[in-house]
Amino acid sequence: MQQKSKLFLQALKYSIPHLGKCMQKQHLNHCNFADHYYNRIKLKKYHLTKCLQNKPTISELARNIPSRSFSSKDFLPIKQENEKSLSENMDAFEKVRTKLETQPQEEYEIINAEVKHGGFVYYQEGCCLVRSKDEEADNDNYEVLFNLEELKLDQPFIDCIRVAPDEKYVAAKIRTEDSEASTCIVVKLSDQPVMEASFPNVSSFEWVKDEEEEDVLFYTFQRNLRCHDVYRATFGDNKRNERFYTEKDPSYFVFLYLTKDSRFLTINIMNKTTSEVWLIDGLSPWDPPVLIQKRIHGVLYYVEHRDDELYILTNVGEPTEFKLMRTAADTPAIMNWDLFFTMKRNTKVVDLDMFKDHCVLFLKHSNLLYVNVIGLADDSVRSLKLPPWACGFIMDTNSDPKNCPFQLCSPIRPPKYYTYKFAEGKLFEETGHEDPITKTSRVLRLEAKSKDGKSVPMTIFHKTDSEDLQKKPLLVHVYGAYGMDLKMNFRPERRVLVDDGWILAYCHVRGGGELGLQWHADGRLTKKLNGLADLEACIKTLHGQGFSQPSLTTLTAFSAGGVLVGALCNSNPELLRAVTLEVSIYSVLYYVQSYQAPNVVLDIQPGGNHVIEDSHKKITAQIKFLYEELGLDSTSVFENLKKYLKF
Repeated sequence: MQQKSKLFLQALKYSIPHLGKCMQKQHLNHCNFADHYYNRIKLKKYHLTKCLQNKPTISELARNIPSRSFSSKDFLPIKQENEKSLSENMDAFEKVRTKLETQPQEEYEIINAEVKHGGFVYYQEGCCLVRSKDEEADNDNYEVLFNLEELKLDQPFIDCIRVAPDEKYVAAKIRTEDSEASTCIVVKLSDQPVMEASFPNVSSFEWVKDEEEEDVLFYTFQRNLRCHDVYRATFGDNKRNERFYTEKDPSYFVFLYLTKDSRFLTINIMNKTTSEVWLIDGLSPWDPPVLIQKRIHGVLYYVEHRDDELYILTNVGEPTEFKLMRTAADTPAIMNWDLFFTMKRNTKVVDLDMFKDHCVLFLKHSNLLYVNVIGLADDSVRSLKLPPWACGFIMDTNSDPKNCPFQLCSPIRPPKYYTYKFAEGKLFEETGHEDPITKTSRVLRLEAKSKDGKSVPMTIFHKTDSEDLQKKPLLVHVYGAYGMDLKMNFRPERRVLVDDGWILAYCHVRGGGELGLQWHADGRLTKKLNGLADLEACIKTLHGQGFSQPSLTTLTAFSAGGVLVGALCNSNPELLRAVTLEVSIYSVLYYVQSYQAPNVVLDIQPGGNHVIEDSHKKITAQIKFLYEELGLDSTSVFENLKKYLKF
């Protein structure tokens, strides 16, 4: 279910930006289960990773959702519409921004995403899709399968890789960092690999083998950032490409997910509040899909499979938080769902992974991370509280039934590898040199009281040896939208700021998803002002407890988070000194109207996409702005940044 989680996460990740702006592999974060998409990522000892995953989380999946009418005629083969030539489609890609490059140093090194299949590892090396023998993946012995430069894109990269079951074909989704459009290429694996086909604007894709041992590629077509069409294609002597499903409701987003055991391909149709799943039998992929449960307004559900049983993560029933249910695969309707496992209140399901004899839930409870391991033979449950410094999971697609690997990270600490071994019933931590940040910094979990008495969690980082914190600069982070958590992944520039004496505060206000579905509901639509009240309470609490002061306080937000920031600039400008917003021009122009508002940097970048990469230019411009506005000397911070960025 890890891959599933990835599916959830990915769906969410893709749907949110498409449906309202920015939901990603997260499952509930699929929607969170789903962050981005979803290849296996290899993390070596003390290595820094970029593009950590290719799967959606449950949260992310949950952020993309539609409705449609479906009839038997929808299953009839439809001739593929005329598509522009590949070269014409390539011309549509905007030029890519300067890419953030991490300078390898003593402790960290970038490890690219990769996929293991059979005895090979598939990954990107330079501008090429390559494969190597599993045991040689770390060496220079590899076979070039495709040169990305043939697509004539500006700095293309592989976003997702899928290998056909018998390794006759490999499919890869390729895009550039300044565009959400992507191209899927299919390479025939032979003595001389060749590109068999290419499809523009593909969002998700999976391989299935049919009754005649023929590889079938299922993929979703994205038009104007909306993904409504599902195709299936074969190659070689029996070339075939047909659209067999179209979602009619424009508010929904369609995403494909292959259950971890490859038994079923699921067609996930979802918007921000409702989902519907259809099953395609992996043994009979040309048969019509089977509906699990017709969409019910307000009901989200995601599906995994094991031993002829469906495991369904859903919010149906009371309380309206996610719970795990199961039913026989041949009786999938909701009336047959049996409650299997419930979550505690104030708990968010980040991801879910399914194994032969275990189900693993990745949870966030009261803003702390946990892993729950459920034994499927005896329904036993083991709950593991993870290190308090950990702020986020990085999932690892894994086919080993004996182990469940994952990584933990924080904004100032690079990912660290952990593995739960089922036989031992224990969690094993990657050994080696401990990151020095663990001794030089401190992580605090605090709460602020909002106007209506709600406790709002905050995560604070600062140097251990800092004296008189009231005189230190403060950078506050907020999002509070779409049921998504604040991004708490590792950011080199955040670490540099803490080393330079800054206090970082992450405010998990209502509207986000940190405390579950109700936390999101309490900060959306007519309750949006709750998020503003929470943000105000957080900043006042920080100041009241001796963390900085208004003249040294800055605020940053991405995407929809800019709505709360802009509103605060109007309602309480005296709390802040400066603000930086990303992809939020509408927020700046519409909300920041007060002449007494904090200074705002407005850097308009024409073209590009919603999900802006962390470019060197962006990072240095923001830091320079913050230091200048607060009247601080930036010499040392830029010297330290050189450890991570190429100037």
